[in-house]
Amino acid sequence: MKRKIWNRIWKELGLWSLAAPPGIIVLVVVMLIRITGGMQSWEWMLLDQMLRLRPLEKADERVVIVGIDEKDIEWVKQYPIPDTKIAELLTKLETYKPLAIGLDIFKNVPVQPGGEELAQILRANSNIIGIEKILPPGETLPPKMPPARVGFVDLLNDEDSRNRRYLLYTPNPNNIDEDKYSLALRLVAKYLKVQGINLETGKKDPNTIRFRDVELSRITRNFGGYVRVDDGGLSILINFRNRNQPFNVVSLRDILNQKVDAKLLRDRIVLVGNRNMSTGDIIYTSAIPGLKLNGQIYGIDYHAHAISHILSAVIDNRPMIYSWGDIEEYIWILVWGVLPIIIGRLTQSVWKNILSVSVAGFCLFSCGYIMLWVWGLWIPITPSLLILAVNGVGLSAFAFYHHDKFLRSQIDERQNTIQHTFTVIHNGPLQTLAYALKHMRARDIPYEQLLGQFEKLDREIREIGEFLKLEALTTEESLRLGSGLIIELNRPLHDLLYEVYSSTLERKDFENFKTLKVKVRNFDPIDDKYLSMKDKRGICLFLEEALCNVGKHAQGVKRVEASGVYSLNKYKLSVKDNGSGITSKLENKGTKDSKILAQQLKGDFRRESLFPRGTICELSWKLHKERLYRLFPKT
Repeated sequence: MKRKIWNRIWKELGLWSLAAPPGIIVLVVVMLIRITGGMQSWEWMLLDQMLRLRPLEKADERVVIVGIDEKDIEWVKQYPIPDTKIAELLTKLETYKPLAIGLDIFKNVPVQPGGEELAQILRANSNIIGIEKILPPGETLPPKMPPARVGFVDLLNDEDSRNRRYLLYTPNPNNIDEDKYSLALRLVAKYLKVQGINLETGKKDPNTIRFRDVELSRITRNFGGYVRVDDGGLSILINFRNRNQPFNVVSLRDILNQKVDAKLLRDRIVLVGNRNMSTGDIIYTSAIPGLKLNGQIYGIDYHAHAISHILSAVIDNRPMIYSWGDIEEYIWILVWGVLPIIIGRLTQSVWKNILSVSVAGFCLFSCGYIMLWVWGLWIPITPSLLILAVNGVGLSAFAFYHHDKFLRSQIDERQNTIQHTFTVIHNGPLQTLAYALKHMRARDIPYEQLLGQFEKLDREIREIGEFLKLEALTTEESLRLGSGLIIELNRPLHDLLYEVYSSTLERKDFENFKTLKVKVRNFDPIDDKYLSMKDKRGICLFLEEALCNVGKHAQGVKRVEASGVYSLNKYKLSVKDNGSGITSKLENKGTKDSKILAQQLKGDFRRESLFPRGTICELSWKLHKERLYRLFPKT
């Protein structure tokens, strides 16, 4: 009996010795990636998503924003808003008896008129907190007022350009013995002091601060998904209030015209600052749902979230965001790394394994979500999910690999066919149709000419049908241009570019071509044997699209220059014009295709306006020196 048991144990150990090492390798690799910071952006993204999924919260009425918007600027008829209006605004606000006013506008330089008047108000009114910027770049001095009534507004960006952290205090870069306090901390301390709650040093963590028994959870060097983050000073992770309009917002003109209920501002923290696009004071965040500016909030709103975050933690027991230590986090990851290996051994079935891993993944995410929502605990979900997926689904995925590969090849072929067909239609019949519809709406050409355009459209569609049929039956690679010209792609690239250039500029359906006076073109020859037919097709279509855009959008154009230049081991294909320039920021299909082509060539694409007039559309990619030849005579 004992021998059978031992035989079974040894057999199981042998099975695990074969099956477990791949899973353990995955576990170790994921841990190493996380330790080196390779998962920070994923963990930040998942944190933002979990914060967005929380139930909606009520607005925090303790914080009121007086936002200077575009209508205020139109109403004042001056920008920046003159100091006389700011002085009048602060004077009016004082009549409502707020507990503190944060002026989130730099006032180191007066904006006349009213400079001296505003300076007197800032010096005399102890409720007003001014701002400064202390960290490079762009340090800005505070207004002339007591240092105890000045807070810095420097913000910390993460590597994905999102803002999640808030710096509360830090040593003065010019005097390390002096601590500098942020705008939010100044206002919170002032508000809580009125209620008998003072700012003190933390008990459990002497490197942080506390209000009453609530210690602020500071961001340490390794905090949650952060790895080797700068932990100088005291910064916290903001627990954003989950509401698209979390604070009461009034405008400058509402205050000056006395259209605000006094109860809205009495005994509140009032933040005064810009809420318009002119200042560029925009903060990027993905943690708040339903924003008017997609993924963006104004800087003053970000300060309001930090203030509300601390007040809610101290007064309402709303959780602050904190994390485990390194040891606890990696034990957690280890447990979830071993779990899929155990599941795979117990299920021994592809579908049971997938189902079990899916249930485990759902439980893992739910656990992380509930911990964050209820207790503010940020645990490592992303690495655990990754290990769970790789170890749990990896073997199951291999069973479907070959079948999936076949399906993908069919899908890719269909997508390429659809893309190619659409491109041919886009550069030909769609341009003819757009031309005909434009003149049909304007009623500026005779009926017979308009009918001719639709007859031309009918011919082009039929020709495209015949072209596609022939292309499907031949091995030769060809390209049909919008002009109807068919070019063989096995010719040298510079010859193809000349053909595309000449054929496109001869088209009569682009009215802006009629104003051209100067046409310049030069395409350096290159050894294009390392370019695939797909690459050459894309490059020719790029040139055609760039020239068509000149014909469609470059109003008043007099000159167009198309060139292909080799310089510094790089080939640059560009189209320049002196037309009206780019008038829309929308990214059309041609721009998207050009970016995809640039990635395909491992190069770069840019399209921008030129000064004083015109547009440049440029595609560039690197060439090896031995792949290039010049047609210069030898000396």
